[in-house]
Amino acid sequence: MKIYNNILETIGDTPLVKINKLTKDVKALVLAKIETTNPGNSVKDRMALQMIDDAEADGRLQPGGTIIEGTSGNTGMGLALVALLRGYKLICVLSDKQSKEKMDILRAVGAEVHVCPTNVAPEDPRSYYSVSKSLAAETPNSWYVNQYDNPSNAKAHYLTTGPEIWEQTDGKITHFVVGVGTGGTVSGVGKYLKEKNPNIKIWGIDTYGSVFKKYHETGIFDENEIYPYITEGIGEDILPKNVDFKVIDKFEKVTDKDAAVYQRRLAKEEGIFVGNSAGSAIKGLLQLKDELTEDDVVVVLFHDHGSRYVGKMFNDDWMRDRGFLDEDITTAGDLVAKHGDLPLITLFGEELVSHAIDKMRKHYISQIPVVKDGKFVGSLDDSKVYQLLIDEPGLRDTPISSIMQEPFPIVKADATIEELSKLITKDMTAVLVELPNGQHHIVTRHDLISAIA
Repeated sequence: MKIYNNILETIGDTPLVKINKLTKDVKALVLAKIETTNPGNSVKDRMALQMIDDAEADGRLQPGGTIIEGTSGNTGMGLALVALLRGYKLICVLSDKQSKEKMDILRAVGAEVHVCPTNVAPEDPRSYYSVSKSLAAETPNSWYVNQYDNPSNAKAHYLTTGPEIWEQTDGKITHFVVGVGTGGTVSGVGKYLKEKNPNIKIWGIDTYGSVFKKYHETGIFDENEIYPYITEGIGEDILPKNVDFKVIDKFEKVTDKDAAVYQRRLAKEEGIFVGNSAGSAIKGLLQLKDELTEDDVVVVLFHDHGSRYVGKMFNDDWMRDRGFLDEDITTAGDLVAKHGDLPLITLFGEELVSHAIDKMRKHYISQIPVVKDGKFVGSLDDSKVYQLLIDEPGLRDTPISSIMQEPFPIVKADATIEELSKLITKDMTAVLVELPNGQHHIVTRHDLISAIA
């Protein structure tokens, strides 16, 4: 019988799959190293096992101990699998930009999860770097993994991922492309491949808001490069010791939007359901396609599984809210379709101003039409309401009809974006769209800006 003694023995030996549609304009043969077949559904299983093996071997991790790590989620999952089988407790510290799915998965496999704010400096006591170190200092019999500086991270890929890629390509690989976060994958694989053939190019994919690309090109750690970004799993505001910049030939930056869009395209066009950093990796490769020839064999590594992003990059509303969803919007009806399943919130003129404020808060809206006898007779805009209340707080208990503004203009569903832009002004912040079925929906200045942008 061909069996494994436990789930950890299934780590590695991941498939190499040809990319076809997305790379039809790329001269080279493009192959994806798909790490989702690891038991924790990510490449991080490899180094999680290696780091624990090495910590056990040299005594840093003692029986019954607690493993503590700051993670974007995937390393935590790998650590959780090993911890479960070997009797350790695991505490994972994540930043709040990580998907809820990642947090839920970690809790499902027994990890204790702490969530920290993203938009703070690494040395800030609230950062997930600082919280991880503090927990390790406070917890008896604990071991702080520190995947960023732990040499076992890169070692895992030098011993496993690199040799697999070399063997699977029969030594014909010319380029290796991968998103760079902790640096273990790019450095470990890059070191192994360059030992086999120094001419192999190692391309690291970075994101805007990260310091890697500029530091690699200039040697300058520029804090002005650092700002919050959405892309998960790659880029850093620090320089991890695991990033061996000498091994990397080039960095290429990819936008948050492109990372999300190409992550979805991999699923829809290639049938490869992978994570956010995979979108960055394939888009970065496409940005560099002019540097490739017919003789090149490119391996691009896809870190993790798409199931961890169903509430974010694979969610149309999430994508739309960030302007990432490219839609053909030319009419008022197109704009309404984005939220056509939501009922139009209205107010009666006899209601009190305090009722209007409560509705705005409850539904997170800024403009509400006012109706009487089935007709639109006025409107309210939160900024004007609040200004009036500052000047005269007693207005809270007066009827809406006493402070309401002019009713919103009404247009047909086929009204163009250009026509809407003429109606929505500084003083008129919304219009009502009458649909063929007689129902009305609101289109706000925010909707219009989103469509134009």
